[in-house]
Amino acid sequence: MRFVIPLMLLGLGSMITALDFTIVYVALPQIAHDVGFSPYSLQWVVSAYAVPFGGFLLLGGRLCDLVGRRRMFVLGMLLYGVGSLLGGLAASPGLLIGARAVQGLGGAVLMPATLSLVVTMFEEGPARNRAMTVWAVCGASGLSLGALLGGLLTGVFGWPAVFFVNVPLTVAGAVAAFAVLTPDAARRMGGFDLPGALTGTAGVTGLVFAIAHGAEQGWTSAGAVASFAGAAALLAAFLAIEARSRDPLMPLRLLANRHTSAAAGAILVYGLTLQCVPYFLTLHFQDVLGYDALRSGLAFLGPTLGITAGNLISERLIPHLGLRGTMILSVLVGVAGTVVLALSLSVGGSYSGLLAGLIGFGLGAGLSFNTMFIVAATGVAAHEQGAVSGLASTVLQAGSSAGLAVLVAVAGRDTTGLTGEAAHAVTVDGLRSALLVAAAIAVTGVLAALTLPRAARRSPEPEMVR
Repeated sequence: MRFVIPLMLLGLGSMITALDFTIVYVALPQIAHDVGFSPYSLQWVVSAYAVPFGGFLLLGGRLCDLVGRRRMFVLGMLLYGVGSLLGGLAASPGLLIGARAVQGLGGAVLMPATLSLVVTMFEEGPARNRAMTVWAVCGASGLSLGALLGGLLTGVFGWPAVFFVNVPLTVAGAVAAFAVLTPDAARRMGGFDLPGALTGTAGVTGLVFAIAHGAEQGWTSAGAVASFAGAAALLAAFLAIEARSRDPLMPLRLLANRHTSAAAGAILVYGLTLQCVPYFLTLHFQDVLGYDALRSGLAFLGPTLGITAGNLISERLIPHLGLRGTMILSVLVGVAGTVVLALSLSVGGSYSGLLAGLIGFGLGAGLSFNTMFIVAATGVAAHEQGAVSGLASTVLQAGSSAGLAVLVAVAGRDTTGLTGEAAHAVTVDGLRSALLVAAAIAVTGVLAALTLPRAARRSPEPEMVR
C-alpha cells in the first residue's frame, strides 16, 4: 500500500506528458483565428512540442540516472508549469510556439523520470506489470482524454484554458514529489558524457525538425535536405562517441537485450501510426461532421474507453500469451480497428457509425502501449532504467513526429473552389487515405514482436524493491 500514492503521482506525470500532445487539437481552429496562424504554420503548435520532446529525451533519461529521478521529476513539472503559463498568455505565433517548446522540454525531463521511477519501484514480473499498467492507463488514455478535456475547456473558457489548466497540476505535482517520492541519494556528475549529450540531443532534434520541415516545405527543399544531412552527421558522430565512451549517454549494449531492441522497433512503428490517429479524428469531427470544440472532445470518449480497456486487458494477457504473443495480438487488433475506422468515415455519417472503429483502434492502442514499455524494461538493471526510458520515449516521440508529418502530407487534398459536401468529400478521402496508410505501416510492428524470445511467457513472482 505504501506504493499506491507515489504511483498515483507518477500516473499524473505520465498523463500530463501525453495529454499535452492532444489537448490543443480541438482548440487549433480557435488558436489559428485568434493568434494568427496560417493553415500550414498551424502544424507547428503540435510540432513545436514534439521536436524538443523527442530531441531531449535521451539526455533527460540519462540525467535521471546521474542526477536523481525525483529531482528530474520536479524539474520536469516546473518546466511544464512555466511553458503552460506562457502558452496561455501568448498573443502571437512566435510566443506560442516558444511556449510549446518549453512544454516539450519539460516533457523530455518528466516522461523518463516517471517511467524509470515506476520501473525501479517494483521488481520485474507481475508487480511491475501491474504498476506499468497504471502508468500506461494514465499515459495512453491521456492522449484521448486530452482531446476531451481540450474540447470542454475551449468550449467553456476559450483556448488559453488548455494551457492554464496545467499550471496548478504541475505545481501540486512538484510539491507532492517531496512528500511521497523517495529522496535521491547524493550523486556526482563525474563521467557525464557531454560530447554524446550534445551530438545525440542535436541529432535527434534535427531529425525531428527535418521531418516536420520537409512535410511543410517539401522533402527536396534546401532547408529539408540541409536539416537531414546535418542530423545524419550528428547521429553518426553520436554513435561513434557512444561506442567509445566510458560512461555513455545511451549505452549501445542495451540494444543487445532482445527485449529492449524489439520494444524499440515496436514503439517506433506505433509512433509512426496509431499515435497519430487522434489528430485525424479531430479533423474529421470538426471539419467534416461540423462538431464544435465541446462536442469534439466528448466524441473522444469512445477511443478513451477502448484505450483504457486495452491497458487493463494487456496485464491479464501477458501471463497467458507471453510478451511476444501479447505484442503480436496488440498490433493486429490496432490495425483492424484503424481499418474499420477508415472505412467508416463519410460525409453524412454519424458518430454511432464510427463507434466500432473508434473502440477497436483504442483497444489496440491500449494493448500496444502497455506491452511495449513493459518489454523495453525487461532484463535491464535498475541503474540503467533511466537510459532505457529515455531511449523508448525518444523512439516514440521521433516516430510520432515523423508519422504526423508524413500522414498529414498523405491526407492533404486541394479543396480550392469547393464548398459544402464537395469539399467535405475531398477531405474525407484524404483522411481515409492517411488512416489506411497508417494501418498498412502498423502491420510491420509484428516483425518487431517476432524477434522476442519465445520463452518470454511467464514472469517471476512479484517482490517489492526495498
